[in-house]
Amino acid sequence: MRFKNLDLNLLVALDTLIRVRNVSRAAEEMFITQSAMSNALGRLRDYFDDPLLIQVGRSMELSPLASSLAQPLRDIIVRIEAAVVSTPSFIPEESTRSINMIVSDYTLSTIMPLFLRHVTARAPGMQIHFKPQQNYPHLLLERGEADLLVAPSEFCSTNHPSELLLEEQIVCVVDANSHLAQGALTEKAFLAAGHVVMQPPNGGETFVQRVCDKLGVKIRAEVSTFSFGSLMLLVKGSDRIAMIQRSLAENLIKLGGVRIMEPPFSIPPMRQCLQWHSYRTRDPALVWLRAQMHEAAQKRSISHLADLQFLAHGL
Repeated sequence: MRFKNLDLNLLVALDTLIRVRNVSRAAEEMFITQSAMSNALGRLRDYFDDPLLIQVGRSMELSPLASSLAQPLRDIIVRIEAAVVSTPSFIPEESTRSINMIVSDYTLSTIMPLFLRHVTARAPGMQIHFKPQQNYPHLLLERGEADLLVAPSEFCSTNHPSELLLEEQIVCVVDANSHLAQGALTEKAFLAAGHVVMQPPNGGETFVQRVCDKLGVKIRAEVSTFSFGSLMLLVKGSDRIAMIQRSLAENLIKLGGVRIMEPPFSIPPMRQCLQWHSYRTRDPALVWLRAQMHEAAQKRSISHLADLQFLAHGL
């Protein structure tokens, strides 16, 4: 199909070339030969009368025109994908959809196991692929590389719909034999202690980092890690503190050797949200998956409350 003398199939090739900036990898992604992709790039250069991708050393850089085309072209492709993939009806038992979800390892360890059991039982043919979060995770939604995002509200985009999934309190964890575990944790002791912090590998920030900055709380980070789940393990055997989501801390407390402490100052709850691209709001598969996510979050909260009551009564 042609539009204004441009073969529209070439737009998909251009979108891929702009994203990967490599002819060979673009060809692999589109399941065509390298020569066919090179031919497509040549035709695009002729049509736009512009080099589009410029060889600079061993890499390729975008021309100013290609840079200006990147976002509107990606927007067009995402719209088309949303229209093609979304079916007017959705039958979970018959679905073979492949879903990409952006989550942190905290979410992966707490909500996702129950969510996945729900989905597997009700839509056994559906494929779920969890991908790690990155800085500005909503960009993966906009590029069509993710279907759903689970992240604190602070890191969700205001350009796309989102809904509250759960609220999570932040607690401190310390080694059970540390002097920090004796009595309540004071602000003086908190500020004087070294901390183990989670630092996203892509240079982003966490909810705790953002809240501490807003409160003017300066912690002394002596150890950093890329995983929430490793924080408690790295605190053991030290006089350091780690700030972590309460449910994850209570998941790992069974490993022993650590104690959960209340922070010495008020920290607002982390509002964990579920977000999707605005073009996908009426996608029945995503509507169904969002419902499964809420059900899993609710059941986990009820189970967690029952566990706390069990412990409180010393049964």
